[in-house]
Amino acid sequence: MLTYLIVIVVLALLFDFINGFHDTANAIATSISTRALSPRVAIAMAATLNFVGAMVSSKVAKTVGGSIANPAKIENGVEIVIAALLAAIIWNLLTWYLAIPSSSSHTLLGSLAGAVIAGAGVSAVNWNGFTQIIIILVLSPIIAFALGYLIMILIKYIVIWSGNTSRSKLNRIFRTLQILSAGLLSYSHGGNDAQKAMGIIVFGLVAAGVQTDLEVPVWVKIAAALAMGLGTSIGGWRIIKTVSGKIVKIEPINGFASDLTSSLVIQFSTHLGKPLSTTHVISSAIIGTGSVMRFHEVQWGTVGRMLITWIITIPISIVLAFSIYFVLFRFIF
Repeated sequence: MLTYLIVIVVLALLFDFINGFHDTANAIATSISTRALSPRVAIAMAATLNFVGAMVSSKVAKTVGGSIANPAKIENGVEIVIAALLAAIIWNLLTWYLAIPSSSSHTLLGSLAGAVIAGAGVSAVNWNGFTQIIIILVLSPIIAFALGYLIMILIKYIVIWSGNTSRSKLNRIFRTLQILSAGLLSYSHGGNDAQKAMGIIVFGLVAAGVQTDLEVPVWVKIAAALAMGLGTSIGGWRIIKTVSGKIVKIEPINGFASDLTSSLVIQFSTHLGKPLSTTHVISSAIIGTGSVMRFHEVQWGTVGRMLITWIITIPISIVLAFSIYFVLFRFIF
């Protein structure tokens, strides 16, 4: 059991590390694209603020740790967590290699559901809690698109109302604002995404009988925050290129609007204790603001490929985790 717990912690932190360079790339893509921040400064800022955000709250961790299944009632919960984490890591690395901004949240939650089904049966899944999480995951990018569209329209009218400001001056103003918005987005990302790894570790601790509730120990918070911060410091250039240049041309004005929109949506979800996909939120906000600026220049082919990946991620993660559990704990161990 001790060996399994060590494996869970290592895999969860590895997942968080990968999440750092996989998803955090989205948070700084717009500011790098518009040259509001240099890549090195943007990554250092994002890594620091991801760590700070991860230490602030644990509502999302409790949701992840207890909403999909009750770890206290599953005898082989530690094996389930190992299979779920392996599946999530494999899918995350594959989509990173293909430069597709897939969702680490979808991957982890789908993998956990698939592993629970394999290890404890369909009845062990809390389908009500799982459905509520899926609803948030589906609604959040729609809300981000609509809110980004509205915020971009509002900013355009404010700019027009303010008078004949030159384009170069506008760019300077919004590049400065982007520094603030990128920082807020990085902080928001850490506050939601790092908690998913915390929640999966707590799931394993409860399943192993180490603790009886879903409270996140301080050492788990620090470890997960550090892992995400270190992952962020690696970069994630493949995803940055897709988000910053292959959806729509990003200028400082819509880059700022996209970051602000994403931060608002993520912060609201974190306040409610609901996990969402920061990847989906940020990408949808960019599409929404970009549609106001240059609708005809939005690369709808790229958007379509992203949507397909978003749709298939949860089913693939369920099947992958289910398969890994059976191979590892029915045939090997």
